[in-house]
Amino acid sequence: MVTELNDIRLVVLDMAGTTVADGGLVEQAFGVAAGELGVEPGSADHAAKLDYVRATMGESKISVFRHLFGQESLAQRANAAFEKAYGELVDGGRIAPITGARETIEELRAGGRTVVLTTGFARVTQDAILAALGWQDLVPLTLCPADAGGRGRPYPDMVLEAFLRTKAADGVQQIAVLGDTTYDMLSGVRAGAGVVAGVLTGAHEEEALRAAGAGHVLGSVAELPALLGKSADPRGAGR
Repeated sequence: MVTELNDIRLVVLDMAGTTVADGGLVEQAFGVAAGELGVEPGSADHAAKLDYVRATMGESKISVFRHLFGQESLAQRANAAFEKAYGELVDGGRIAPITGARETIEELRAGGRTVVLTTGFARVTQDAILAALGWQDLVPLTLCPADAGGRGRPYPDMVLEAFLRTKAADGVQQIAVLGDTTYDMLSGVRAGAGVVAGVLTGAHEEEALRAAGAGHVLGSVAELPALLGKSADPRGAGR
């Protein structure tokens, strides 16, 4: 943990549940994917699988389906159905920014910090979300698991990929990771991030977030600038 919060140079933000409100679309899209593979709604099997989806919010979705269905061919079928269903819901106007998210990102960047958006979704879904919100040019870099070698959360790969690609920080202790799931917290801890913070606008509650390594738990992403304070980055704004 860095001593001075204002020394943070790179901020890695999760999307769904942290900066993007999707109103439970993951569970709806999962229902479509499960149906594609013959899982009966209301069955014990469906309930058990949905519980696993909830517990692993933030993880790469293909990894979730590999766990649930075993065979790679089945996992790929489920993932394709999920991404298609989620994309259609996004295109139908079913998502919105978390209140203050865009303003927070703009404030962080104006203070000289680099902001990266990450997701457990596939690139096609991430791009659909960004387009629906008009966020294509909001940050200099967005990452999905495939952009970091295929491993999503709880692995640290996307955080470290952001560190390597942006060259915004001198060391991992100058990274802040913010998310709404335990897997977001684990990825930040494993990356060695100086700040690992949870938000209460998504999947998991404060107790679970802290148990997974959150050093701070905020009401929403809008509280992040106040936590970090003024930037100490001498390299200027707008990165």
